[in-house]
Amino acid sequence: MRIGLTGGIASGKSTVARMLAERGALLVDADQVAREVVLPGEKALEAIASAFGQAVLEADGSLNRKALGDIVFRDKAKLARLEAITHPAIRERMQHRIHSYEERHPDRLVVADIPLLYETKQQHLYDGVMVVYVPSDLQRARLMERNEIPAEEAERRISLQMDIEEKRRLADWVIDNGGTLAETEKQIDLFWKSQRLP
Repeated sequence: MRIGLTGGIASGKSTVARMLAERGALLVDADQVAREVVLPGEKALEAIASAFGQAVLEADGSLNRKALGDIVFRDKAKLARLEAITHPAIRERMQHRIHSYEERHPDRLVVADIPLLYETKQQHLYDGVMVVYVPSDLQRARLMERNEIPAEEAERRISLQMDIEEKRRLADWVIDNGGTLAETEKQIDLFWKSQRLP
């Protein structure tokens, strides 16, 4: 079985991913794959340099993330252009890795950790979607503490994603991460048993 794991920013998705992995799930992390596809020698990096110029490259040929960020985060059209390059590359590599896991370990749960799963309309690629949920006020407080940012900036970042209540409504499984770690562990155990996972 393959599931998509998502949630809001600062909802504790990484914690839930770790708990699933500790029980034997195989993880494919979209953020990690996103870093891989822009390494020197990768087609996506060549396409980024072609689209945005050599200024987005370091002297050693690696991606200058700050320079690229300065270009795309001020201009929605340029951000869309970047995403048109990176998203297909990320998706293709993730699907390849998932297929590889499924062939080698057909009895294991494969979890694809994708922050923007609903926003990028990938839910149909999975047998179900697990959403890590926290109420929005707790989400904001955690984000402010984790990133050391003011409330307005936390609100802005949260607003860039689909509303957490909407994700919760669409989910096949909801893990409420608003309580203690022990309470979250308990929900993961219940999920694991309900799916009869080894």
